[in-house]
Amino acid sequence: VRWIYWTSGTTSDPKGVLHTDRSLIAGGSCLAHALELSAGDVGSMAFPYAHVAGPDYTVMLLLYGFPAVMFEQFALPDALAEYRRHGVTVAGGSTAFYAMFLAEQRKAPDRPLIPSLRLLAGGGAPKPPEVYHAVVREMGVQLTHGYGMTEVPMITMGAPGDTTENLALTEGRPPEGMEIRIADEHGKPLPYGAEGEVRLRGEAVCRGYLDAGASAAAFDAEGFLITGDLGRLQESGHLTLTGRLKDIIIRKGENISAKEIEDLLHTHPAVADAAVIGLPDPERGERVCAVVEQPPGAPPLTLAALSAHLREAGLSVHKVPEQLEVLDALPRNETLRKVLKYRLRERFGG
Repeated sequence: VRWIYWTSGTTSDPKGVLHTDRSLIAGGSCLAHALELSAGDVGSMAFPYAHVAGPDYTVMLLLYGFPAVMFEQFALPDALAEYRRHGVTVAGGSTAFYAMFLAEQRKAPDRPLIPSLRLLAGGGAPKPPEVYHAVVREMGVQLTHGYGMTEVPMITMGAPGDTTENLALTEGRPPEGMEIRIADEHGKPLPYGAEGEVRLRGEAVCRGYLDAGASAAAFDAEGFLITGDLGRLQESGHLTLTGRLKDIIIRKGENISAKEIEDLLHTHPAVADAAVIGLPDPERGERVCAVVEQPPGAPPLTLAALSAHLREAGLSVHKVPEQLEVLDALPRNETLRKVLKYRLRERFGG
């Protein structure tokens, strides 16, 4: 062990993750091979280099011999001049970054935001299918999204040659040597297509945590890392994430996936970003609360209008939010701009 990376602390206190050179190189290799880049590309790093994505990207640069522009501070539209000046062909970071690029593109829809750009790529947070379709449709570039975490820097990655359906609805496939198991609540393997907890084993998996107790609880008897993420695996190897165990809302005894509702919220034209949380409720156990950001100039959103949109989109009535909150900006961390749901629960759970 030569590297300690700290988790983002979006759902609990940050933990020190133990990595080796081998685990970081394995993660970076997965990213490099999936994106099919060449020495003629120009990359970009708009996230903090000290994030675990830093070595991911560095390994990719070394393997394929192309340069990258590093931004000391990422902000749009200020950074666009440097993207254009250096002829960046590959950009991204996470879903929040895609949304920021889209917002800038919409200010001048008739001309390319970055003429040299051909690919947005990233991970670190869920990607609603509508975001994929909007990037391809409005920016005229491809979007590939992956699945990774501090404990396993790269688990799966979408490839430019994947089908539209897989690019929109999955997190891509794992590299050779990464084992993905979908397990039931007892840790037993489930068949292809079944939803369960994602467990991982392979070279890119960390050695554990600084805290020995956390390490012991993180791995099952067969050495698989217990992620706490929920998903389904296709026979092709493509993985679809459906939520997190901690992000399941239990309303009147029914399990509700926050991600399912969030994906549908992103299809509403008056929603720029959204987070769905469960809040304590004396009658229901938990009630469903949607917290949204609206795009500039959008008309005020009402709960009735939002509910009608979700029902029209096919959401079951028992999953429709009972509460709507509108914020100027969702609270996020400083690395990959992940939404801090615990802050929303603290703010609206009283």
